[in-house]
Amino acid sequence: MASFVCRVGTAEGTVAVRTLDAPDEESARADVARQGGKLFSIRRQEGNGGARGGRAPAAAARRGGLPGWLQRLTPGGRGVRPDDFLIFNQELAALLRAGLPIVSGFEILLERQQNPRFQEILRDVRSQLVSGVALSDAFLSHGDVFPRLYASSLKAGERSGEVEKVIRRYLGYQRILGAVRRKVTGALVYPSVLIALSIGLIFILLTYVIPRFTEFYAGFQTELPALTVAVVGLATFMKRHAPEILLSAAVAVVLFRRWKATPSGRRTWDGLLLKAPFVGKILHQFALSQFSRSLATLVGAGTPLVSSLEIAAGAVANQKVSDAVASVVPKVREGAELWRSLEETGQFTSLTVEMVKVGESTGALEEMLTTVSEFYDESIETSLQTLINLIEPMILIVMGGVIATILLSVYLPMFTILQNIKG
Repeated sequence: MASFVCRVGTAEGTVAVRTLDAPDEESARADVARQGGKLFSIRRQEGNGGARGGRAPAAAARRGGLPGWLQRLTPGGRGVRPDDFLIFNQELAALLRAGLPIVSGFEILLERQQNPRFQEILRDVRSQLVSGVALSDAFLSHGDVFPRLYASSLKAGERSGEVEKVIRRYLGYQRILGAVRRKVTGALVYPSVLIALSIGLIFILLTYVIPRFTEFYAGFQTELPALTVAVVGLATFMKRHAPEILLSAAVAVVLFRRWKATPSGRRTWDGLLLKAPFVGKILHQFALSQFSRSLATLVGAGTPLVSSLEIAAGAVANQKVSDAVASVVPKVREGAELWRSLEETGQFTSLTVEMVKVGESTGALEEMLTTVSEFYDESIETSLQTLINLIEPMILIVMGGVIATILLSVYLPMFTILQNIKG
């Protein structure tokens, strides 16, 4: 009896890895079929690894070894850049709109693809299409390389016969989300550079400039001011232990990132971010915008509400809000109203709840969710600009005060020495 590791598509639309004991590969395939699953890949398990079986792509085998926390740190998949993925979908939508069959479209796109990793995955997707596998299932077989939102949207498009329309809807979703991210990132560049330069200047003053003046003052028999003694003591400590300080800072950053990558650490950190002054409100609005736009995209594509909520929960970057969405799923599955379930979590604003309530009662949930996301996108931009306008002068005042204090501690002894000389 041999053991086989199988990647199986379940009836719920998820991909699971199962280990089956069977006399041979054909028996294992038959077991998966009897259980109602769709087999994406199969390999014999022999010690630390075995020979590959079936038609599973090598890319899927390599991806299977990625730990969950690392997959979360590499959005869009290892080796597949988001820009490449968006360009591929733009070209695919154009080919489908022109009436070209999907398989023929893939042959054209494979020739144009420059990314070897992405080309390998697309080649496997094409081979699955030729063998009769649906396009959504072919992408879903590659797990976290592609967003689950994308595969689920394709599945809904296949059911309605509007794959090209669904792809364009997904492209619009990604463009808007990317534009919001670029605005946030662009707005934070100047304050980040300003803080980094100020910290670097303070570090240079304390480790290089101040110690030089300390040697200069040592030749004078005079009592130094208390401010100078404090700054000189700090500078002396930093100069003696600069390697240890830098190493400790690097270790602290690595440990913090590892802790934040764990489920509990990520949940705790995201919760703290939501409570942070000024920034917390913006991050909360961004999470609500992600949820609203993801759910609107899925509902608009024809995905059932329960499945849409499960996928939308994974599309929200903030784990605290994502958990709140996930907690709503069983309630809605049992027949509870969506707006009431969202309200009970305490993570959704009254605006979101009211708009969802109107959407449910009028049958216009997609439009209401889109309105919510657009409102928060505009609010984020306004709040972010206001925050930047407040932060920039605050940084200048604080950092300027610190640097002025350091320089004052350097020049105060000179005034004392001059007075002693005149006396």
